[in-house]
Amino acid sequence: MDTTPAAAGAGDPIAAATTARLVPVVVLDDAAHAAPLADALAAGGLPVAEVTFRTPAAADAVRAMTDRGGVLVGAGTVLTARQVDEAVAAGARFVVSPGLSRAVVERCREHGVAVLPGAVTATEVQAALELGLEVLKFFPAATSGGPAAIAALGAPFPGVRFVPTGGIGPDDLARYLALPAVAAVGGSWMVPRDRIAAGDFAAVTRLTADAVARVAAA
Repeated sequence: MDTTPAAAGAGDPIAAATTARLVPVVVLDDAAHAAPLADALAAGGLPVAEVTFRTPAAADAVRAMTDRGGVLVGAGTVLTARQVDEAVAAGARFVVSPGLSRAVVERCREHGVAVLPGAVTATEVQAALELGLEVLKFFPAATSGGPAAIAALGAPFPGVRFVPTGGIGPDDLARYLALPAVAAVGGSWMVPRDRIAAGDFAAVTRLTADAVARVAAA
């Protein structure tokens, strides 16, 4: 049975995206790089990507990666209901937001697409729970207390799981993944923007394979 994130995406995309315990956070300046990037991630053993809506190429990049198949693709840095519409139209299977926006959450539900909003305080986590959400992004992780803060939040909110993202590198993986409250870690070190822009997808594959090995070791 195929248990890759992309295959598991037929069910709950958030659960599928966190199966590998590592979610690449991608910034693409040129949609032409999307398909070869998807190939590089798959070759490195990590067929999942959060494509951030920080560039004009984002929607086309999501569409290209989705059309390629074999990779579970989500849209990140989604700030508005309109961007949710654009992401879903492009084929995004899940939506990630840096903060907790009721408008974004509700639009995702209207589309029937999974959503992973950000929360770093007890107040934000409680607000997310009131919206029926139990898997949350913890962003920016490094400057919001890191593993210690997540461990502290895990005590009063034992049913909540986090995907810390922001300022995390390969040497930080083990500390985060050791926490029961951490579902997966989001990072961009395996998909460096400059290497993608240069078309160096072999480097992406090497970095991704190394990241996957570090997760296995952790």
